[in-house]
Amino acid sequence: MKPLLSSYLIIILTTLILTISARRLLPHNFQIPSTIERKPNSNNISPRSLSHYLSPNQKPILPSGTMGNTNTKPTTRNQSLYITDILSKTREIAIFSSLTRDIESVSARFNNEAQNSTVLAPLNSAIQDLPRKPWEDPDDYERFGETEAYAGKEGEGRAAKNLRRFVEAHIVPEAPWKQAGEEGALQTVGGGRVWWKKERGKVYIYPGKIEVQKIDKKASNGEVWVLKGVINYA
Repeated sequence: MKPLLSSYLIIILTTLILTISARRLLPHNFQIPSTIERKPNSNNISPRSLSHYLSPNQKPILPSGTMGNTNTKPTTRNQSLYITDILSKTREIAIFSSLTRDIESVSARFNNEAQNSTVLAPLNSAIQDLPRKPWEDPDDYERFGETEAYAGKEGEGRAAKNLRRFVEAHIVPEAPWKQAGEEGALQTVGGGRVWWKKERGKVYIYPGKIEVQKIDKKASNGEVWVLKGVINYA
């Protein structure tokens, strides 16, 4: 009987010691948060439920061999978008986009799936840095004066003509534009001759060596190339 009682007392003492030790490791007045939820069995976790265990600032680790670069050039055409859709959604070329909408023939072209185009769209900053507005021409000021050059219906007509010349200088009526070099030169809608080259990992439009910042999403009827400069439209 005594051995049994001794064993029982040893068990009780051991339990008390462990309890006291555990309490010392916890902060005073510690309470288990009521928001803690039981995680499901790992075998039953679905891909959707994984987001429940990530903080807003965390992202899932990419599997081995997965490309993490989101700036990769698109390689397929987006059959659901026209050029006009891409232009209107790209803020960095918003000025050029708004100018194209003022020209009926250009706007119609960008919404026509049967007419492919490579649009050389200058950045907002490139247009803002021009010495004059896209619809202005020094010859008009010299001939009609600053106050009359674009006044009245005739002046508005001159401004519209100049604006169209500017926009059409940035439209190549072909896409995709595959051949590089001067031998692959094409005529713009405005009549100018342009070509592109790749030098040290960067693409440039010639003449003028204007750097292409990026080739945006490919639409069902063409491509949008974002330029750091402006094509000569004089």
